[in-house]
Amino acid sequence: MEIGDPVAAEPAAGRGWVLRRFLLPAPLVSAAAWLKWRAQVSPRAEVELSPNLRLGPRTTVSSFVKIKSSQGRLVTGRDCGFASGCFLAPGPGGIELGNDVVCGPNVVIVAMNYRYGTLGVPFSQQGVSSLGVRIGSNVWIGANSTILDGAVIGDNSIVVANSLVNRRFPPNVIIQGNPAKVILKRGAPMEAMDGRGPGTAAGADDTQRGS
Repeated sequence: MEIGDPVAAEPAAGRGWVLRRFLLPAPLVSAAAWLKWRAQVSPRAEVELSPNLRLGPRTTVSSFVKIKSSQGRLVTGRDCGFASGCFLAPGPGGIELGNDVVCGPNVVIVAMNYRYGTLGVPFSQQGVSSLGVRIGSNVWIGANSTILDGAVIGDNSIVVANSLVNRRFPPNVIIQGNPAKVILKRGAPMEAMDGRGPGTAAGADDTQRGS
């Protein structure tokens, strides 16, 4: 999977979508995910099965995760993990994750925004825009982080907990903050950060610290 490749969502299938969304028992969703993708989905997760959804092999979806796929395509690579409380909602632009993406508890990934150009008109009546979200391989997203529409996170990157990501970032970086910014480049010599984030002694890299 290449970051930035376009994705096309398939529309919700009317009564079929209603059946999958509201009437399909959770244990059957878990069984279907295992048989179709070899993915492990907790019976206590809420996952919309649709033609737009594809989970990679050995992907794990924990309890109380909510994955919506009726409005856009959501594709993960292999060996991804979603801890408890994660929420994923692709718009028409879709959400794409590479291999080995790890999401901590309560990570939110939303790939659409309300339009807001007209004053006095409720946001819900102005429609939505959707650029999509692209996340590379071997990415660690810390707990309570939010990834917004249009974000791109390159391979081998770390998103520090409680960050908000709303733009494009290159591979091999550690990002933090609201809005997030690059605080370190992985693999390069890094100086101590006085307890404000990753960093130990000058010259230590993240592999020495066990990241």
